[in-house]
Amino acid sequence: MKIEINGKSLTAEKGEMLLAVAKRHGIYIPTLCHHSDIKAGASCRLCLVEADGKVVTSCSTKICEGMVVKTDTEKVKKARKINLELLFAQHEEECDDCIWKTNCKMLSLAKDFGVEITRFEDRKSHYPVYNFGISLEYDSSKCIDCRNCVKICKKQGVEFLEIRKRGNLKEVVPSEKENRDCVYCGQCIIHCSSGAFEAVGEFEGIEEPFKEKEKTVIFQIAPAVRSTIGEEFGLPYGEVSTKKLVAALKKLGGDKVFDVSTGADFTTIEESKEFIQRVKEKNLPMLTSCCPAWVKFVEFYYPEFIPNLTTVRSPHIILGGLIKSYYAQKEGIDSQNIKVVSVMPCVAKKHEIGREELKANGVKTVDYVMTTREVGRLLKDNKIDFKNIKEEEIDCFFGEPSGSGVVYGASGGVMQSAFYNISGEEADFKEVRKGLRVAEVEFGGEKLKLAVVHGLGNAKKVLEELKEDPQKYDYIEVMACYGGCIGGGGQSVPTEEDIRRKRKEGLGRAGDEKEFRKAKDNTRVAGVYEGFLDSDEKISGICHTKYKRVKKNEN
Repeated sequence: MKIEINGKSLTAEKGEMLLAVAKRHGIYIPTLCHHSDIKAGASCRLCLVEADGKVVTSCSTKICEGMVVKTDTEKVKKARKINLELLFAQHEEECDDCIWKTNCKMLSLAKDFGVEITRFEDRKSHYPVYNFGISLEYDSSKCIDCRNCVKICKKQGVEFLEIRKRGNLKEVVPSEKENRDCVYCGQCIIHCSSGAFEAVGEFEGIEEPFKEKEKTVIFQIAPAVRSTIGEEFGLPYGEVSTKKLVAALKKLGGDKVFDVSTGADFTTIEESKEFIQRVKEKNLPMLTSCCPAWVKFVEFYYPEFIPNLTTVRSPHIILGGLIKSYYAQKEGIDSQNIKVVSVMPCVAKKHEIGREELKANGVKTVDYVMTTREVGRLLKDNKIDFKNIKEEEIDCFFGEPSGSGVVYGASGGVMQSAFYNISGEEADFKEVRKGLRVAEVEFGGEKLKLAVVHGLGNAKKVLEELKEDPQKYDYIEVMACYGGCIGGGGQSVPTEEDIRRKRKEGLGRAGDEKEFRKAKDNTRVAGVYEGFLDSDEKISGICHTKYKRVKKNEN
C-alpha cells in the first residue's frame, strides 16, 4: 500500500500501524508508553500525528491506501505538549531515585516540547508504596496510568497487578486475591514507562556489601551481565565488557571476581546426571529450575509440577556454596568472613538467596544480589570511568568456564548446555510459536522431545498442554523473562526485542571464544569433584535442593 508521510511517498503493508511504518522508514515520532512486547494502548498520547486531517495516535492507527500523514503540525505539537503536562501532573518526580535517571524519556520529551514539569501540582503525591516480597517495590505516586505493567503481568500469566477504582479515577494495585501472587520476574520494571517500579534496595542499599571492612568481598558475575553492563555507560548494545567489569568491581573494593558461568558448568553436570537417571526411571518430563521466578510460578500456580523440577541449584547458588566451603578451605579463610555478592540480570535472585533450603551446611551461600542497574549506579556514584578503565582478567580459581556455561544467559542456553554435555551434539530447535522452540532427539535408543520456553505466559501454555498430555515433552527449559536472562528484570533499560537480540549475539560471541564447549571438559571443575565433591552427601549439600508448595506472601 502507498501512503504519504511528511510529503514522502512510502510503501507499507496492509494492517500495519502508522508508528511502525514511520519507524521503519526512519521518521521520528515521539513515544512514551509504546513497547515492542505488548499491544499498543495509546494511553500516553504523545505519538499523535495528523492523518487525513485528523489528530490520531500513530501507535494504534492502521494505515489505509493513500493516507496522508503529517507528524509535526502546530495542532499536533500543541496536543503533545498538553498531554505531557498532564502526565507530569500525575507523576511524583524523584529523579535521583529512578531507574530511568540517565535516559528518561519523560524529561527528554519535556525539553523537546518546552514543558514546565512542575506547572501543575502532583495529584498522586499521597499515593502509597507497595512492597512485593524482598525483591520488588511499586511507588504508585509515580504511575502515569499507561498500564504496561498490568498488560505484561497478564501476558506473563501471573495477573498479580490489577486496576481498581479510586473515587472517579482508576489506579494500578497489587491483587488481594489469595490465588494471585507476585513471582518477582521484574518484567513490570522494564516495561514501566515512568519508573514506578524498582528492585528493593535499588538505590538505598547498594553500599551494604562494603560496610564491613574486615570481610573478604567476592563478586560473582552472571553470564548475561557481561553483554549488558556497558549499556549503563553508553556502550553499544551487546558489547561484551567482562574485563572492564572485573576491573571496576575491584576498584569498588572487591577482593576477587569469579564467573558464574563456571557455576553453570557445575549445574550442567548435575542436571545432565539427573536427566539421565530420570530417563532410565521414566520419570519425565524434567523441568529446569535455574530461574527463580519460574520456580515460584510453579510452586504457587502449578504445584502439581513440583516433582518435575530438577533438584539442581542455580549456578550462582552452587558457586556461592563452593566459595564459602571449597575456596575458603583452600585459601584458609573463615567462611564467616566472606561476603559473596552476585551481580545478576534478575530481581528474583534477591528472593532466591533468602530461601532456607538453599543454605549449604546452614550457611547462606550468597549474601547480596546486585542487579546490572545497581552496579551501574554504584560505579557512577563512585565516579569510576567504566568506558576507559584498564581491563583486568577474571579470577580463575574455579577455572575458565566452558562456552556452554557462558550462553546460559540467553533462552535455550541451559538446555543446549545439558544436552550437548550428555550427547556431544547440539539439538536442532525449531520455533513452533513465539516463545516456544522444540526439538526431537535420539538418546539411549529412545526419541525424546525437548522444549525451550521464554516468558511465563508461554510456559503456562506448555504446562496446560502437559496436563492434557504428560508425554508431550520430556525435557523443558523455562526462563521467566523474554529472551531469557538477557531480558531480565534487573537489566539496563530500555529492554526491547531488538536490544535483546543484540545482547544474545554478544553472549554467543563470548561463548564461541572459550577453549572448550562441554562442561565436563572443564578440568578445574573436574578437580573440584575429585578433591571436594567426592561423595553424594557433599554433592547434595552444595548442588541440590528441594521445593514446596507456597501460599500467597509465604515465600
